[in-house]
Amino acid sequence: MKPITELQRLAAPAPEPQSLAWDGATLWMGSRATKNIYAIQPATWTVTSATAAPGTPWGMTAVGNELRVICGETAEDHRLIRRFVPGVGFDATWAQNCPDDTGSQLGFAHEKLHVSQWYPKKILTLAGDGQIERVIQLPRGICGQVWVDGLIYLVTTDAEETNEYWLTRVDPRPATPVIKDVALIPFQARALAWDGAKFWTNHRAQNQIVAFL
Repeated sequence: MKPITELQRLAAPAPEPQSLAWDGATLWMGSRATKNIYAIQPATWTVTSATAAPGTPWGMTAVGNELRVICGETAEDHRLIRRFVPGVGFDATWAQNCPDDTGSQLGFAHEKLHVSQWYPKKILTLAGDGQIERVIQLPRGICGQVWVDGLIYLVTTDAEETNEYWLTRVDPRPATPVIKDVALIPFQARALAWDGAKFWTNHRAQNQIVAFL
C-alpha cells in the first residue's frame, strides 16, 4: 500500500495541534496545549482569530457556518459537544454529553453529528437529542474523521505510539459498512479535514499541519 502524498507541511499556529475542521473558506485548528480554537486562512497561512474553548478541543466539525467541538472539561476530562459561532464564540447555553463520556473526533453529514470513539473503535451517529442512532465498528482506533461525498474517511491506528497509521475509507450506505484502508500515513496523525481538493491533518508531535492526497 502506498503512503499519502504530502502537498504542504506548515507550522501550526500553536503547539500540539489536535483538531481540524474546514467550513468552506477557513481552516479551523484546536490546540491541546493552549485550549484555543484558531481560524487560519490557508492561502496566506495567517491566523485571523483565536478563541478560548471551554476545555481541550479534542475534535471538531463544521455545521454550516458554525462548528461543533468535542471539549474535554474539568479535571476528569468529561467530554461534551459544544457549539461555536465564528465571530461570537462558544454558546454557553448549548451542550451535548458525549455517549459513554468519551469521544475524540467529530463529523457532520445528513444533518447529523457522528462521534468517533478512539479506543472503543466506533463511530456513533447521533440524533438531534444526542441519542445513538447507529454504531459502526472499526478494526482500529480512530484519531481523525471527515465525510466526503457520502463516504467517511478516517485516520486509524493499531498502536498510537508507532508511526503506523492509515487513511481508512468507510462506505456507510450498506447495512454492513464497507471498510477499506486506502493509504499509509507514516506519522502520528491527529484529526482530518477536507477542503474540496485535499485532506488536512495534524502532525501533533512536530507542531505541524499537513496537507495531502
